[in-house]
Amino acid sequence: MTLSKFLRVIHRDFSYFFAGMVLLYAVTGILLNHGHQLNPYYYIDVKTVKVNIPKDSTKVNDQMLLSVFSPFGENEIRSHYYPDSLTLKVFFKNGTATVNLNEQTALIENSIRRPILYQLNMMHRNRPKAWWTWFSDIFAVGLIIITLSGLFLVKGKNGITRRGAILVAAGLILPILAMIIFF
Repeated sequence: MTLSKFLRVIHRDFSYFFAGMVLLYAVTGILLNHGHQLNPYYYIDVKTVKVNIPKDSTKVNDQMLLSVFSPFGENEIRSHYYPDSLTLKVFFKNGTATVNLNEQTALIENSIRRPILYQLNMMHRNRPKAWWTWFSDIFAVGLIIITLSGLFLVKGKNGITRRGAILVAAGLILPILAMIIFF
C-alpha cells in the first residue's frame, strides 16, 4: 500500500468514525459560546397564577404553601421568606414563586432541563469523567491524525506546498492574533 493510499484510508475511516463527536462538540460549542443569549441547559417556564395566601405571616407555613401551589404542579416547598411586608418568596425543588400579597398573584418560574441538549452539554464539559475523559483524549488524537493525513492528501498546486500552505498559515493567524490581543 502506498503512503498516499494509506493516508486516504486513515483520513476516511477516522473521519467517519469521529463524525458524530465532531458534530456533538461543534453544536454544543456554539451553544456554550452563546450561553448569554440562550441557556443551553435549562429553559424557564413562567406563569402568573391567582393564589389565596394570608397577609399575616404567622398563618403561613410550608404545609399551607404546599396546598396552595400543588394545583400548579409544585410538590415540594424548600423554603420561604418575606423580602418585604407585601411580598412572599417561595422556593420549590425546580423553581421559585414571587407572591404579591396585595393582588394575591404569584409569578411562578421553573427551570426545566432542555432534553438532549442538557446531556450533550454535560458531555462537552466532561461531567461523566472517567471513561469519557479517555474517549475525549482518543478523539483529540483522532482529530490530529485526520488533520495531518488531510494535509498530505492533495498534491500539486492545491497541495500543502502551495495553496495548502497559504490556507494553513491563514488558519493559524486567527488563534495567534487572539492570543496576542486577549492574553
